[in-house]
Amino acid sequence: MATRVAVSDGGNKKTSRVRVAVRLRPYMNKEDEKSEGPCVRGLDSQNLEIINWRNATETVKYHFDVFHGEQTTQQEVFLSSVKPILPHILNGQNASVFAYGPTGAGKTHTMLGSSEQPGVIPRAVREVFKLVKAKDASDGWDYSIGMSYLEIYNEKVLDLLSPNSQDLPIREDKDKNILIPGLTHMNISKFADFDKHFVPATLNRTTASTKLNQRSSRSHAILLIKVVRTQQQLPHRQQTGKLYLVDLAGSEDNRRTGNQGIRLKESGAINLSLFTLSKVVDSLNSGTLVRVPYRDSKLTRLLQDSLGGSAHSVMITNIAPEYKYYFDTFSALNFAAKSKLIVNKPFTCETVAVLPVKRSREERETGGSGTEPQKKKHKEEKKSEHDASPSTRNHSSSDQSLMDRLIALEKRTMSSQDKERLAMLKEIKELKEKQRELESKAMLFSQLAGEKSITGQEPDFENKTTALRRKQSDATKPNKQQAVVQPLQVSQRQPLQQLLVVKKQSVCIKKKEETCSDLIESPGGKENNTKSAWESQLDQSMVDQSKQKILQILNTGCLKELKSLQQIGDKKAKLILGWREIHGHFAKVEDLIQVEGMTEKRFSSFMKANIVSAMGK
Repeated sequence: MATRVAVSDGGNKKTSRVRVAVRLRPYMNKEDEKSEGPCVRGLDSQNLEIINWRNATETVKYHFDVFHGEQTTQQEVFLSSVKPILPHILNGQNASVFAYGPTGAGKTHTMLGSSEQPGVIPRAVREVFKLVKAKDASDGWDYSIGMSYLEIYNEKVLDLLSPNSQDLPIREDKDKNILIPGLTHMNISKFADFDKHFVPATLNRTTASTKLNQRSSRSHAILLIKVVRTQQQLPHRQQTGKLYLVDLAGSEDNRRTGNQGIRLKESGAINLSLFTLSKVVDSLNSGTLVRVPYRDSKLTRLLQDSLGGSAHSVMITNIAPEYKYYFDTFSALNFAAKSKLIVNKPFTCETVAVLPVKRSREERETGGSGTEPQKKKHKEEKKSEHDASPSTRNHSSSDQSLMDRLIALEKRTMSSQDKERLAMLKEIKELKEKQRELESKAMLFSQLAGEKSITGQEPDFENKTTALRRKQSDATKPNKQQAVVQPLQVSQRQPLQQLLVVKKQSVCIKKKEETCSDLIESPGGKENNTKSAWESQLDQSMVDQSKQKILQILNTGCLKELKSLQQIGDKKAKLILGWREIHGHFAKVEDLIQVEGMTEKRFSSFMKANIVSAMGK
């Protein structure tokens, strides 16, 4: 059994602002199309400027936590932006790093990199293993690391470690933690284990070629690294830290990418999720108690901890210097400027094991609390006192009073003078003699009581008075009328067939009396499903013709035509249409049993009702 405890850093719940880094990729070609040079340039390690599209002679300046220029290496990006937040996950806190920007700006290169220049993801995982290894074994904690990898493609959550999986649901537990039931989680003990699972899973991600990018990501990819540390000694505390590494798909202008068909649908889903992301940022920065639309998109649902949640977040905004990316770069910088105002509230999620309390043997036998055996003993003592004879109770009370008087007198003799002491001694002797007499009488009474119990004699005091009885006056109490239920009498002349229960059906024509009699149900409620019970009495050609009509309606009928069949409502008609879309046409009428909710008994009743209805028309 475990209870979740929220532990903040240093006593008070601290806040952490989203750190924003901007990375400017170099020119893909040596010169721009119009030889106009770059539209954006860096001023220093935190500031940059972009040409104002309203007035080309002016520039718009931005200030961020870090600015990475064209010559910045992958290692410098990791050391300055990502590495500082990684130690938090070893203390049971969450952290997230996600790359944002237009298509073709270098997001995937920043997160994945290459074998020669590894990106943020491999460097971060390797650093996590280093941090765990650097922990002293004598600190009293055991560490375990696991990974999960998924993508959001056309608003569907797909497991990249299990390519054959279907759309996975997103859930939230009682502690407001986002969960994905069914997502593959693999334990890894070294970086080689991570590389073995991650590289093939990356190939499962959906990519395609567009006019702006030869290998454009068509989905958002999210890698989850979970670090669980467990205390070796009691109370076995357990802290869980999560690291989200997110490679977002870029926003696309379909006029320039030339997307058509399925690519157009993909870009629509990507742009919609990124638009929802911008709405979430605007809601968090509004400063009023407005609804934050996390649930409007699966991307924002998964990034709920990263934006306004409980994670240490870093956003790396990738931009391009070419003029053809100007408006994409301008909107990305505006989004980054709004994102750096978001404040998160990180805290440690700790699970404490609660050991079961050992109960005594008496408690286990009684099955109750520890006070119940004591209550039972107290009741037995009271019962024994109540069952004792009145003579013994009187003697015991008198003995107690004598003993009290003797003790009081002895105390007085110790503190009195000689004359008073002699008088008190005499009184003590008299009291002791009385005590001996009472003890002897008590012995006699106990002996007599034992003899009477052996011989079975009657007690000395017997209550021979009769118990009081209340007279019942018959005159005052009128007799209540009792209802007499007489059995139902059935005339013997009435035929047995008329006593049976008839199903609710349409009115049968006299010519079809034989078919209508098949619909009669016995009082026990059991139907005869065999063919000889009702089909054998009908014309086989008519039955086959009716079956063909029913089969034609099942295969080609619309919702309204299916509902025209007997015993087929709106729900059953929709189930038939769904089965038909998945499996195709019905080969025979008997295949209707494969539809959900259609049992053999219901199918037999369905066939009876429809064949009789068709023959009665």
